[in-house]
Amino acid sequence: MHDNLISIAKILNFHGIKGEAKVGFSKGREKQLEKLNKVFIKKNDNYIEVNVSSVRFHKQFAIIKFKEFNTVNEIEEYKGCDVYLSKEIVEENLDSDEYLISDLIGMDVYDEDGSCIGTVTAIGENLASNLLSVKDANGKEHLVPFVKALVPVVDIKGKKIVVNNIEGLIS
Repeated sequence: MHDNLISIAKILNFHGIKGEAKVGFSKGREKQLEKLNKVFIKKNDNYIEVNVSSVRFHKQFAIIKFKEFNTVNEIEEYKGCDVYLSKEIVEENLDSDEYLISDLIGMDVYDEDGSCIGTVTAIGENLASNLLSVKDANGKEHLVPFVKALVPVVDIKGKKIVVNNIEGLIS
C-alpha cells in the first residue's frame, strides 16, 4: 500500500494556535493542494491517514488544517514529516507534459529513426530544465535536456521515450 504513495509536501511548523500546519511544497502545485481531502503523514516509518479540512496560502507556503489536529501540540509532533498522496491522485493532477520521475526511470530511449539509444537511469536538474540521464549499451551516460524540442514523445504505457538526437547530443 505505502509503496504507492508519493511525497508531495513537508510539514515545516505549526501555524497559529488551532493546529494548522505550515507546509512547504513545490512551486506550481497550488491547485493540486487545494483539492486535497485525504493525505498520509509519514512519521517514524508509519503512515497516518488524515483528513484535510482547509488549505490556504501564505507567502510561499500552504497553511493546511487537518481535521485530526486542533492544537499546537498535536501538530507540532509532526514537524519535519513528509505529506504523501496516492500515486493515482498525483497522476490525475499532472499536466499533459508532466511526468513522475519514478515512471521515467527504466524507460527505453530511441532516436527518431527507431534505434535504441539506451535506458533512463536518473533525472537531474539544472536551472533551465530537468535532465534525462541515459545509459547506452556501452555503459556511457548521456545527459539529455528534458524539453519538448529534444524529447517529443514520452509514451508511459509503452515505456518508450523518443529523443530528437540532434548532432552532438548523443555521440
